[in-house]
Amino acid sequence: MTDLDRRSFLTSALASLGLAATASGDSLAVFAQAAAPPNRSRIDVHHHFGPPAWVAEVKGRPLLQAPNTTWTPAKSIEDLDRGGGAAAVLSITNPGLWFGDRAKTNRLARACNEFGAKVVQDHPTRFGLFAAMPLPDVDATLKEIEYSYDTLKADGVGFMTSYDDTWLGNPAYKPVMEELNRRNAVVFVHPTAAACCRGLNYAAGVQPASMEYGTDTTRAITGVVFNGDAVRFSNIRWIWSHGGGTMPFLAGRIGGDRKNEQMPNGFMYELKKFYYDLAGAANAGVVASLLQLVKADKIMFGTDFPPGGNVLEASATIRALKMFSESDLRLIERDNAVKLLPRLRTT
Repeated sequence: MTDLDRRSFLTSALASLGLAATASGDSLAVFAQAAAPPNRSRIDVHHHFGPPAWVAEVKGRPLLQAPNTTWTPAKSIEDLDRGGGAAAVLSITNPGLWFGDRAKTNRLARACNEFGAKVVQDHPTRFGLFAAMPLPDVDATLKEIEYSYDTLKADGVGFMTSYDDTWLGNPAYKPVMEELNRRNAVVFVHPTAAACCRGLNYAAGVQPASMEYGTDTTRAITGVVFNGDAVRFSNIRWIWSHGGGTMPFLAGRIGGDRKNEQMPNGFMYELKKFYYDLAGAANAGVVASLLQLVKADKIMFGTDFPPGGNVLEASATIRALKMFSESDLRLIERDNAVKLLPRLRTT
């Protein structure tokens, strides 16, 4: 978002709340003072962190966004406090952990998860953790699931939508899904730009992430449903980023009312069981499509902090849409997260 776009957004959002900001003043500060609620209640399920070992490994790699390399717990807490946020659930973002070396990926996942667990231990009411997983190494991922849940007490696990030329739903990952199903796991999925498609000839100024993240999310959801994982491992609670990518818009074309052995109740039935966050997706087009698929009890609040947004602006953007009732907003901003992650009820 450019400075001009940000200024226009804030002015519009302030106006929708019956407030005004001077053209010469600090509109963000005025907005924060006027719009932030007096108590902290929002839970951000799409919130990134940058463990030192990860930052050292990913510097200079494609898809890395610089703000993720300077993250600190204090920056997250400051953002939560400014925007009425109770807690944020930490996860690793692009470029992920997998760079072709299994041993290095396994060590990096462990370092990230131990660092994240320490942040949660130091601030138990402000943070949760979606533990990073070292896919495509299935055996190492099974070990990391055990360690993350039983030793680190993680709140759930985090995956990328794809790893090289494999996507979630791939039969090779069946043992991982079996274990997550046994644990009734909450699984947060972040998109990436798959290896197949990073080199496409995009128009000038358009990055692969702008188009491929949404597309890769749709590929992963399709794999999980069409390959039968959604039915076979129905105890897994899936959270898909960015409003489900392009899936809400394309669902009818991709699967529609189709039924088969892998999805006996139908494609759309399985999509309606998933959760979808609004990070980077709180615009009228996305939300209109999403609301054709699910109701507010399956929509979650997310910011994509630090590179993608913050609690204050994300909550204001959702409200400015005027597409949700107050009861809907309570579900989206807090209650759905508490249902999936009851430890955060006391935040």
